[in-house]
Amino acid sequence: MYILGVSAFYHDSAACLLRDGHIVAAAQEERFTRRKHDPSFPANAIEYCLAEAGISADDVELAAFHEKPLVKFERAMETFQAIAPHGMGAFVRGVPGWFQEKLRFADVLRARIGYRGPVIHASHHESHAASAFFLSPYAEAAVLTIDGVGEWATNALGHGSGNRVVLQEELRFPHSLGLLYSAFTQYLGFRVNGGEYKVMGLAPYGEPTHVDTILGRLVDLKPDGSYRLNMPYFAFLKGESTVEESFGALFGAPPRGQEDALEQIHLDVARSIQEITNEILLRQASHLHALTGADALCMSGGVALNSVANGRVLREGPFRQVWIQPAAHDAGSALGAALVAWHHHLDQPRISGGMDGMQGALLGPEFDERECELALKARGLEAARLEPAALDAEVARRLSQGEVIGWFQGRMEFGPRALGSRSILADPRGEDVQRQVNQRVKFREGFRPFAPAVLAEEASSWFDLPGGASPYMLFVVPVTESRRLVVDETGLEGLDRLHLKRSEIPAVTHVDDSARVQTVTASAHPRLHALLQAFKQETGVGVLLNTSFNLRGEPIVCTPEDAVASFLASGLDALALGPFLLERPIGAEPTGKCPPPPVVPIDPRTNAARLFGVSIAAMALVTSHFSGGWDGSVRSVLFASVAWVALLVAVVRPAWLGRVQRGLESVVRGFLRGLVALMAAGVYLQVIVPLGWIRRRGGRDLLEQKVDPECASYWSPVRGISDNYTRMY
Repeated sequence: MYILGVSAFYHDSAACLLRDGHIVAAAQEERFTRRKHDPSFPANAIEYCLAEAGISADDVELAAFHEKPLVKFERAMETFQAIAPHGMGAFVRGVPGWFQEKLRFADVLRARIGYRGPVIHASHHESHAASAFFLSPYAEAAVLTIDGVGEWATNALGHGSGNRVVLQEELRFPHSLGLLYSAFTQYLGFRVNGGEYKVMGLAPYGEPTHVDTILGRLVDLKPDGSYRLNMPYFAFLKGESTVEESFGALFGAPPRGQEDALEQIHLDVARSIQEITNEILLRQASHLHALTGADALCMSGGVALNSVANGRVLREGPFRQVWIQPAAHDAGSALGAALVAWHHHLDQPRISGGMDGMQGALLGPEFDERECELALKARGLEAARLEPAALDAEVARRLSQGEVIGWFQGRMEFGPRALGSRSILADPRGEDVQRQVNQRVKFREGFRPFAPAVLAEEASSWFDLPGGASPYMLFVVPVTESRRLVVDETGLEGLDRLHLKRSEIPAVTHVDDSARVQTVTASAHPRLHALLQAFKQETGVGVLLNTSFNLRGEPIVCTPEDAVASFLASGLDALALGPFLLERPIGAEPTGKCPPPPVVPIDPRTNAARLFGVSIAAMALVTSHFSGGWDGSVRSVLFASVAWVALLVAVVRPAWLGRVQRGLESVVRGFLRGLVALMAAGVYLQVIVPLGWIRRRGGRDLLEQKVDPECASYWSPVRGISDNYTRMY
């Protein structure tokens, strides 16, 4: 039985396909469209999943969506009522999308791919929980989900056993750790839903001098890890920004501009919010352990990608084992929705056998030698073809000599991390490698740290990693004392400590002597494991710097064409593309920006353009006939000329008609958008604003959920958001 899972319309759209409960394929839409965090309907990802299985939409028996749109719409409308009369711009921009797509997923799915079967909707945090527990190696586990917001929940605690995940407690919008972290992301001058990694990487350069300010003025944190935000300081309800002007006054500095220099205040604020995040997750883990009594913990949701906090939970928390969904963000909820359909809706048993069900997260497309060769020929490039062992040995030799190499092998990873299929690799021993890769290859901020990929059998000799495994690069842990170097930091602070040699592998050791580790096994990542062994044979070190194969602001490469384009635009020294090793062409200067994907030109001799010309001719003839016939007058001659010209152009120059047709369509679409915006503004003024006033008078406003120092806990029982956990459409 085939089940299609989909997440879409907000950010990181994705699709996955299950066959009898096992993952066949999964991919994010951004990898195909080259639009980072693409929120659109994942038509390309779905097409890939079906092609990987060798089936069509007719063979899919059940489809699942990752949330309940009607409940989310309810939350959106209550939010607009709470902030009225502010927020009209966001309402006018957002409401058409609700009625075009967000509330009509089943209709969109059927129209776009021709699917005719039933559709179910799982709740958002149920999808996250299912993606974490059902794919983990545990028969029983506690489950923690935490992100920006789903329908109403922002944070949920539960328990998984057998083929069921039950969420027990939740925190509700607008009180959200994900939105809190995003607010600080914007305050520090980084982009929300993309710059959070930068805050995490910046934090070790600062001091936690603002922790008391955050806990005293912005967040009321309880001993059990529940919290509420002091909403007058936040603006994310209005949709225009995340923080109010008063937010910056708490720290004595206005929000940083994206191109402004990083100062000590920014480093200290980053460190402070990271410490708060660590503390919240540690407290929640302790509360959840007491609630469930489980020995293992599974985590998902966007905040679960915070590898620094994850490392603290792993080392200091009460659970003996911790497993985190590698696609913990919204893309992974496509997996969760499909698993909810399989286990909860169809009541199918879980057959995990104590194994990791993510298959190393290598769930995306794979390209053969012929496709790699065609990508090279399309650019007029020639590359040496090597057998796998010879390729590994040559790449290892080049890496040991200081080269930085693109590595494109096997199936693409699912999730935000490159795990050795679409990677940029370098020697971690080089003192200047971090700066070179950041600035010359990826064209990004110099403070950004890199992750080590290490042979799993040698991980314990390099890193203090409880449990010895971190296959998905989701835990930050210390480098072992035996591998560290004595560093003189006298007189240095903040970013001045950026390039101090702190260990035997300085390129992957952060300023706080930590590293975001990926342990590599031959079973999960055979090609990267073989390369690591070759590098160890060459150098005696079984560790490589591993970062994603992309340039700043772009998604990870998907196809051989993407890889070649990124290679030419970057400062990479060589590219291992399947069996081919491509050296940098002489005179090819890195630009730091891949050219946009080629726009496939519309064939001017299409039936649509010709039909448009015939339609013009027919309209001219019919109009002439009914307005007086063919009497030889100027009018009839004019109409006849129009008809003949339209027919002639349709045959000889249909491209002209195509341009006219697209221009008219653009005018009509613009008119309709303006009309819809006008109607939406009317609804906002005549309905939303009065309802908001009534709700505030009745004390039922979202902003009335104030911090309460006397309250022992903000956890609430999970709210039933429909008569069943899924609803058929």
